[in-house]
Amino acid sequence: MKFGILVNEGPYTHQAADTAYQFALAVINKGHEITRVFFYHDGVNNGTRLTTPPQDDRNIVSRWSEFANTHNIDLVICVAAAQRRGICDSGESKRNGKDTDNIAPGFRISGLGQLIEASILSDRLVVFGD
Repeated sequence: MKFGILVNEGPYTHQAADTAYQFALAVINKGHEITRVFFYHDGVNNGTRLTTPPQDDRNIVSRWSEFANTHNIDLVICVAAAQRRGICDSGESKRNGKDTDNIAPGFRISGLGQLIEASILSDRLVVFGD
């Protein structure tokens, strides 16, 4: 079965990001496929490399980055939601006159069309967070 995943909540404000990550691991471990993980609304905060949790806490951003790298999963951050929250890759940084980028490894920025495509290519789109 093919799953698309939508994450609408930030990494430390709601259980949704942790639950989505654990669900994604279970999907892969059961031999299913993930077409894409799309981060929307406050969920885009899962993709900033500037997150620095205490050493004794889980690093959700690093977990997603490692997961994407290990399993070749497409992690997409909504461009409009990212811009509102100060998250940008090098292209968006240059385009908007910023002096740096802050996107975490394994993530990319794109539009809502990527969410629509994921829902079309997937058997199920599972949503985490409001």
